[in-house]
Amino acid sequence: MSLRYLTLPVTPFAQNCSLLWCDQTQEAALVDPGGELPRLLAAVAERGLKLQAIWLTHAHIDHAGGAGQLAREQGLPIIGPHRGDQFWIDGLPQQSAMFGFPPAEGFTPTRWLEDGDTLTLGRETLTVRHCPGHTPGHVVFHSAAARRCFVGDVLFAGSIGRTDFPGGNHAELIASITQRLWPMGDDTVFIPGHGPESSFGAERRSNPYVRDR
Repeated sequence: MSLRYLTLPVTPFAQNCSLLWCDQTQEAALVDPGGELPRLLAAVAERGLKLQAIWLTHAHIDHAGGAGQLAREQGLPIIGPHRGDQFWIDGLPQQSAMFGFPPAEGFTPTRWLEDGDTLTLGRETLTVRHCPGHTPGHVVFHSAAARRCFVGDVLFAGSIGRTDFPGGNHAELIASITQRLWPMGDDTVFIPGHGPESSFGAERRSNPYVRDR
């Protein structure tokens, strides 16, 4: 497996930004750089990586708040999320004020993502799945070879994403989990947007919101 990753919690919400890289080419991407950009860039530099892109699962402030500034300062493309989160991107300045975050720069993604798209990182390929429910445009990034999935706020160890924000939909979220995440396999480890890693199998057995009946 040449896909490597490091989880870096950022912002007062302890959001799991993931630094992904291919250890054969040292090409890297940051998934959900919500803030604390100097610390994220230091992690990239410490490993001698070549940062290629920003990938976004969705556009809530703790996940996307640093994306515009990072893209501008480092000359990086912003990949994702799905176009359904356009209104969340448009509202980033208001989100930052509401939650006491540093002012967030607006941006237009370089590339919107659709279900079934693929992303390349060095010699690694990840598949995009559109998983609405927490937000309309939420996506996840799945590496079948590494048995890893970066799921943002769709699923957590022992819990699921909130659906009480604008555009949230509980039935859609449950469908995203059971129809799009579970088929990736019980042994697939997922990296959530908050909290510890788990596996899809463990959540099917024990998560009170989505366990198999």
